[in-house]
Formats: sequence, C-alpha cells, structure tokens
Amino acid sequence: MNIRHFLISAALMAAFVPLAGAQTAAPTVQRQERISQHEPMAQHEPMMQQQPRPFSLPSERIEARLAYLRTALKITPAQETQWNAYAEVARRHARAQDERAKSWQADMHERMHGPQPSAVERLERMQSFHADAVVRLNETLAALKPLYAALSPQQKAIADEILSPHRMGSRGFSGRAGPMGPR
Repeated sequence: MNIRHFLISAALMAAFVPLAGAQTAAPTVQRQERISQHEPMAQHEPMMQQQPRPFSLPSERIEARLAYLRTALKITPAQETQWNAYAEVARRHARAQDERAKSWQADMHERMHGPQPSAVERLERMQSFHADAVVRLNETLAALKPLYAALSPQQKAIADEILSPHRMGSRGFSGRAGPMGPR
C-alpha cells in the first residue's frame, strides 16, 4: 500500500470515527416521514434546513484535518513551534470561513428577497473576495515556510503531496488544470 492510500485511509478514519456514536439522525428522519405523509413538504422546508449536519462548518473539520496532517507528517518535538504556528493560522482561517459562510447565507436571503446587486457591486464583491483570499494565502505561506524548512526530506515529500492546494480542498484547485497544472 503506498503512502497516498495510507493517508487517505487515515483521513477517512479521523473524519468518521467521531460519527460512529452519533445515531441521532434516525428519529428526525422518521419524524419527517410521518409529517410528510400528512402535510405538503413545502411547509416543512425551513425545519429541514435548520437541522445541523455534523462537521458542516470548516471550524468543525479543522481539528480532524490538523490531526491527520500532524500524524502524516510525523511532527517531532523539535518541530512543535513551527507546527503550532501553522495550526493556529489554519484554525483562524477556518473560523473566518465560518463567518464568510454565514454572511453568504444572509446575502443569499437578501438577494432572493431584495433588489439584485448591480454589475459593479458584483465585481466589487468579487474583488473583495479575491483580495481576502490573497491575504489568507500570504498568512498560510508565512506560517508554512518555517514549518516546511524544519521538515526532514521524507517529511517534505509527504508535505508536497498532502499540502498542495489541490489536496487541501480549495475549490479553485480541485485537481483540474489551472495555476498548479494538471494532477
């Protein structure tokens, strides 16, 4: 089994083991089935949208991601300082992404029930989004460079595989050809 398969297996285990004990979805599904048999479903859509999903926010997933990375990279005590700096940036970015998601939901509600933004407003939003993304990328690089420099050659090989943008879940780099090239 190569390292890629091992790392994927470890990530899946880290993500799903906490869910093994969470058996709360069944009563909700049964209740929805009973309700839908008696009333039109349109009346219950808001109720369904409000039900939280486990690990639905980036801040809920980041600890599993960091645990996976730390294990895969085999971070040593000598690398703790650099690792902690990188992990804090990742946590901060995950919390900020939660806030952006909530803001996006509010914006969607406004757009559905209010006037549509003009072409200029849409481009300004896009410009702001990309400017914020560049700031996040610079912060991540500033934290990752010292960590990467502290890694052994074997750790660097693993980091090159699991820390590349198309592996990190970034929507702009989903493995398609682009700034980082094809997979």
